[in-house]
Amino acid sequence: MAGTITALRFQKRNRERVNVYLNGQFAFGLPAIVAAHLRVGQTLDDEEIAHLRQQDAVERAYERALNFLSYRPRSTAEVRRNLHRKAVDETVIEAVVERLTRVGLLDDREFARYWVENRVQFNPRGERALRHELREKGVAPEIIADVLAEFDEEEAARSVAEKRAPRLAHLAPRDFRRKLTDYLARRGFAYATIKPLVEELADGLRESSYVESEE
Repeated sequence: MAGTITALRFQKRNRERVNVYLNGQFAFGLPAIVAAHLRVGQTLDDEEIAHLRQQDAVERAYERALNFLSYRPRSTAEVRRNLHRKAVDETVIEAVVERLTRVGLLDDREFARYWVENRVQFNPRGERALRHELREKGVAPEIIADVLAEFDEEEAARSVAEKRAPRLAHLAPRDFRRKLTDYLARRGFAYATIKPLVEELADGLRESSYVESEE
Protein backbone atom coordinates (compact mmCIF):
# COMPACT_ATOMS: atom_id res chain seq x y z
CA MET A 1 0.00 0.00 0.00
CA ALA A 2 3.06 2.26 -0.16
CA GLY A 3 2.55 5.50 -2.02
CA THR A 4 2.90 9.26 -2.24
CA ILE A 5 0.73 11.62 -0.21
CA THR A 6 -1.40 13.59 -2.67
CA ALA A 7 -3.74 15.30 -0.18
CA LEU A 8 -4.26 15.91 3.53
CA ARG A 9 -7.82 17.05 4.33
CA PHE A 10 -9.57 17.74 7.61
CA GLN A 11 -12.63 15.56 8.06
CA LYS A 12 -15.89 17.51 7.72
CA ARG A 13 -17.46 16.03 10.83
CA ASN A 14 -14.35 15.99 13.00
CA ARG A 15 -11.80 18.77 12.64
CA GLU A 16 -9.49 16.89 14.98
CA ARG A 17 -8.89 14.24 12.32
CA VAL A 18 -7.28 14.35 8.89
CA ASN A 19 -7.88 12.11 5.87
CA VAL A 20 -4.69 10.98 4.15
CA TYR A 21 -4.77 10.34 0.38
CA LEU A 22 -2.10 8.25 -1.32
CA ASN A 23 -1.71 8.33 -5.09
CA GLY A 24 -5.01 10.19 -5.38
CA GLN A 25 -7.03 7.71 -3.29
CA PHE A 26 -8.22 7.89 0.32
CA ALA A 27 -5.92 5.68 2.36
CA PHE A 28 -6.64 6.22 6.07
CA GLY A 29 -7.49 8.79 8.73
CA LEU A 30 -5.21 10.17 11.42
CA PRO A 31 -5.47 12.48 14.43
CA ALA A 32 -4.55 16.01 13.36
CA ILE A 33 -1.65 16.04 15.82
CA VAL A 34 -0.12 13.01 14.06
CA ALA A 35 -0.95 14.20 10.53
CA ALA A 36 0.79 17.51 11.29
CA HIS A 37 4.11 15.76 10.69
CA LEU A 38 3.13 14.74 7.16
CA ARG A 39 3.25 16.76 3.93
CA VAL A 40 1.89 16.47 0.42
CA GLY A 41 4.47 14.85 -1.85
CA GLN A 42 5.93 12.73 0.93
CA THR A 43 6.37 9.06 0.10
CA LEU A 44 5.37 6.48 2.69
CA ASP A 45 6.49 2.86 2.64
CA ASP A 46 4.53 -0.03 4.16
CA GLU A 47 6.39 0.12 7.47
CA GLU A 48 5.73 3.85 7.87
CA ILE A 49 2.04 3.37 7.06
CA ALA A 50 1.77 0.55 9.60
CA HIS A 51 3.40 2.80 12.22
CA LEU A 52 0.97 5.66 11.47
CA ARG A 53 -1.99 3.33 11.75
CA GLN A 54 -0.66 2.06 15.07
CA GLN A 55 -0.39 5.66 16.28
CA ASP A 56 -3.96 6.25 15.15
CA ALA A 57 -5.17 3.16 17.03
CA VAL A 58 -3.42 4.33 20.20
CA GLU A 59 -4.87 7.84 19.94
CA ARG A 60 -8.38 6.50 19.41
CA ALA A 61 -8.07 4.14 22.36
CA TYR A 62 -6.56 6.90 24.49
CA GLU A 63 -9.57 9.13 23.79
CA ARG A 64 -11.90 6.26 24.71
CA ALA A 65 -10.01 5.77 27.96
CA LEU A 66 -10.15 9.50 28.79
CA ASN A 67 -13.89 9.45 28.26
CA PHE A 68 -14.18 6.40 30.52
CA LEU A 69 -12.14 8.20 33.19
CA SER A 70 -14.21 11.39 32.92
CA TYR A 71 -17.06 9.92 34.99
CA ARG A 72 -14.99 8.88 38.01
CA PRO A 73 -11.49 7.60 38.82
CA ARG A 74 -10.84 4.04 37.62
CA SER A 75 -8.42 1.27 38.44
CA THR A 76 -5.94 0.08 35.81
CA ALA A 77 -7.87 -3.18 35.47
CA GLU A 78 -11.13 -1.31 34.84
CA VAL A 79 -9.54 0.65 31.99
CA ARG A 80 -8.10 -2.53 30.51
CA ARG A 81 -11.48 -4.30 30.69
CA ASN A 82 -13.25 -1.36 29.08
CA LEU A 83 -10.84 -1.29 26.15
CA HIS A 84 -11.00 -5.08 25.79
CA ARG A 85 -14.79 -4.82 25.49
CA LYS A 86 -14.26 -2.40 22.62
CA ALA A 87 -12.04 -4.99 20.87
CA VAL A 88 -8.88 -2.88 21.20
CA ASP A 89 -5.67 -4.77 20.44
CA GLU A 90 -3.59 -5.78 23.45
CA THR A 91 -0.48 -3.91 22.28
CA VAL A 92 -2.58 -0.74 21.94
CA ILE A 93 -4.04 -1.23 25.42
CA GLU A 94 -0.54 -1.54 26.86
CA ALA A 95 0.51 1.69 25.17
CA VAL A 96 -2.58 3.52 26.46
CA VAL A 97 -2.18 2.24 30.02
CA GLU A 98 1.51 3.20 30.04
CA ARG A 99 0.65 6.70 28.80
CA LEU A 100 -2.16 7.21 31.32
CA THR A 101 0.07 6.00 34.13
CA ARG A 102 2.91 8.27 33.05
CA VAL A 103 0.72 11.39 33.14
CA GLY A 104 -0.81 10.42 36.49
CA LEU A 105 -4.31 9.54 35.29
CA LEU A 106 -3.96 5.89 36.37
CA ASP A 107 -2.73 5.15 39.88
CA ASP A 108 -4.22 2.15 41.66
CA ARG A 109 -3.12 3.30 45.11
CA GLU A 110 -4.80 6.69 44.69
CA PHE A 111 -7.83 4.97 43.19
CA ALA A 112 -8.14 2.67 46.22
CA ARG A 113 -7.91 5.65 48.58
CA TYR A 114 -10.58 7.45 46.57
CA TRP A 115 -12.85 4.40 46.68
CA VAL A 116 -12.56 3.98 50.45
CA GLU A 117 -12.98 7.70 51.17
CA ASN A 118 -16.00 7.87 48.89
CA ARG A 119 -17.59 4.91 50.67
CA VAL A 120 -16.89 6.39 54.10
CA GLN A 121 -18.47 9.68 53.12
CA PHE A 122 -21.52 8.51 51.20
CA ASN A 123 -22.18 4.81 51.81
CA PRO A 124 -20.02 3.32 54.58
CA ARG A 125 -18.96 -0.31 54.31
CA GLY A 126 -16.96 -2.60 56.52
CA GLU A 127 -13.40 -3.65 55.78
CA ARG A 128 -14.53 -7.03 54.43
CA ALA A 129 -16.86 -5.40 51.91
CA LEU A 130 -14.28 -2.80 50.89
CA ARG A 131 -11.65 -5.49 50.39
CA HIS A 132 -14.05 -7.43 48.15
CA GLU A 133 -15.00 -4.33 46.12
CA LEU A 134 -11.38 -3.37 45.53
CA ARG A 135 -10.50 -6.92 44.48
CA GLU A 136 -13.39 -6.76 42.00
CA LYS A 137 -11.86 -3.55 40.63
CA GLY A 138 -8.60 -5.42 40.05
CA VAL A 139 -6.52 -3.64 42.69
CA ALA A 140 -3.48 -5.61 43.86
CA PRO A 141 -3.76 -7.28 47.31
CA GLU A 142 -0.75 -5.41 48.71
CA ILE A 143 -2.25 -2.04 47.75
CA ILE A 144 -5.59 -3.01 49.29
CA ALA A 145 -3.86 -4.02 52.51
CA ASP A 146 -1.91 -0.75 52.71
CA VAL A 147 -4.94 1.44 52.05
CA LEU A 148 -7.24 -0.43 54.44
CA ALA A 149 -4.61 -0.18 57.17
CA GLU A 150 -5.67 3.48 57.38
CA PHE A 151 -9.39 2.61 57.55
CA ASP A 152 -11.26 3.03 60.85
CA GLU A 153 -13.94 0.33 60.75
CA GLU A 154 -15.35 1.17 64.19
CA GLU A 155 -15.95 4.78 63.20
CA ALA A 156 -17.61 3.75 59.93
CA ALA A 157 -19.80 1.19 61.70
CA ARG A 158 -20.89 3.73 64.29
CA SER A 159 -21.87 6.17 61.55
CA VAL A 160 -24.08 3.53 59.92
CA ALA A 161 -25.53 2.16 63.16
CA GLU A 162 -26.44 5.54 64.63
CA LYS A 163 -28.38 6.45 61.50
CA ARG A 164 -30.17 3.10 61.44
CA ALA A 165 -30.93 2.67 65.15
CA PRO A 166 -33.75 5.27 65.41
CA ARG A 167 -35.69 3.40 62.70
CA LEU A 168 -35.53 0.24 64.80
CA ALA A 169 -36.16 1.84 68.18
CA HIS A 170 -39.77 0.67 68.29
CA LEU A 171 -38.71 -3.00 68.31
CA ALA A 172 -38.30 -5.22 71.32
CA PRO A 173 -34.66 -5.31 72.54
CA ARG A 174 -33.98 -8.77 71.09
CA ASP A 175 -35.40 -7.80 67.69
CA PHE A 176 -33.55 -4.49 67.79
CA ARG A 177 -30.25 -6.28 68.31
CA ARG A 178 -30.94 -8.88 65.62
CA LYS A 179 -32.09 -6.37 63.00
CA LEU A 180 -29.22 -3.95 63.59
CA THR A 181 -26.66 -6.77 63.67
CA ASP A 182 -27.93 -8.15 60.36
CA TYR A 183 -27.96 -4.68 58.82
CA LEU A 184 -24.32 -4.04 59.73
CA ALA A 185 -23.22 -7.53 58.72
CA ARG A 186 -24.72 -7.08 55.25
CA ARG A 187 -22.50 -4.04 54.86
CA GLY A 188 -19.38 -6.03 55.53
CA PHE A 189 -18.63 -5.07 59.12
CA ALA A 190 -16.90 -7.65 61.31
CA TYR A 191 -18.84 -9.27 64.13
CA ALA A 192 -16.16 -8.12 66.57
CA THR A 193 -17.00 -4.55 65.58
CA ILE A 194 -20.76 -5.05 65.46
CA LYS A 195 -21.44 -6.78 68.80
CA PRO A 196 -20.20 -4.12 71.27
CA LEU A 197 -21.66 -1.32 69.16
CA VAL A 198 -25.11 -2.92 69.00
CA GLU A 199 -25.04 -3.58 72.76
CA GLU A 200 -24.07 0.03 73.42
CA LEU A 201 -26.93 1.37 71.30
CA ALA A 202 -29.41 -1.11 72.75
CA ASP A 203 -28.41 -0.07 76.28
CA GLY A 204 -28.82 3.56 75.29
CA LEU A 205 -32.33 2.93 74.03
CA ARG A 206 -33.24 1.02 77.20
CA GLU A 207 -32.01 3.85 79.38
CA SER A 208 -33.89 6.37 77.27
CA SER A 209 -37.08 4.33 77.57
CA TYR A 210 -36.61 4.02 81.32
CA VAL A 211 -36.21 7.80 81.71
CA GLU A 212 -39.33 8.40 79.65
CA SER A 213 -41.35 5.92 81.71
CA GLU A 214 -40.15 7.59 84.92
CA GLU A 215 -41.39 10.93 83.66
